[in-house]
Amino acid sequence: MEILNVQKALVILQNSEYMAELIPEVRSNLVMARENAETIEDVVGIPGRITTVKGKLRAFLKPEWGASSHMARLVLEVMKYNPGRRSAINLRYNPEVITICEKLGLKVSYYNRLEEPDELRKQEGKTISWGVEQAINRIDEVPDVIYHTGDWGKEAIIALIGHDAIEVAEMAVCIAKLLNIRKKENKINS
Repeated sequence: MEILNVQKALVILQNSEYMAELIPEVRSNLVMARENAETIEDVVGIPGRITTVKGKLRAFLKPEWGASSHMARLVLEVMKYNPGRRSAINLRYNPEVITICEKLGLKVSYYNRLEEPDELRKQEGKTISWGVEQAINRIDEVPDVIYHTGDWGKEAIIALIGHDAIEVAEMAVCIAKLLNIRKKENKINS
């Protein structure tokens, strides 16, 4: 069920003419965990991540279990607070995207990578769990959007979080369309 959900969500993303602008330099991954997931192997992701080719999103391999580490860890941490929120995608950070999310009524929170304790920085995979915990504690609930503005050698990222991959993909496409409209309006008004 999760693999099929991610496959359908991938089609939604790949059919969007606006999504390419939201793909970060580290590329994106779309993940969905099974119910009661405990390990990375319980999370479906895209091997090799989602990239852009000629302005369109492309995934060159089919979704599979255990194919993501970073986004899988994010979802696993979120599920500790809300087991129904089993999916996420990472996007390029843009303050305009944060504004759009807030105007859409999405719950937005963040963490500051500069505040991360040194002992966690040295342990592979600990930053994401720490960051998710910080973002949740900041608003006392699981947000729809978690972002950070980066650190030395670390790209700023936005993560959209939802119940399943289709919901997350539809949210991402909506945000991408609104960002495109906003850019066109800014060009007209300048």
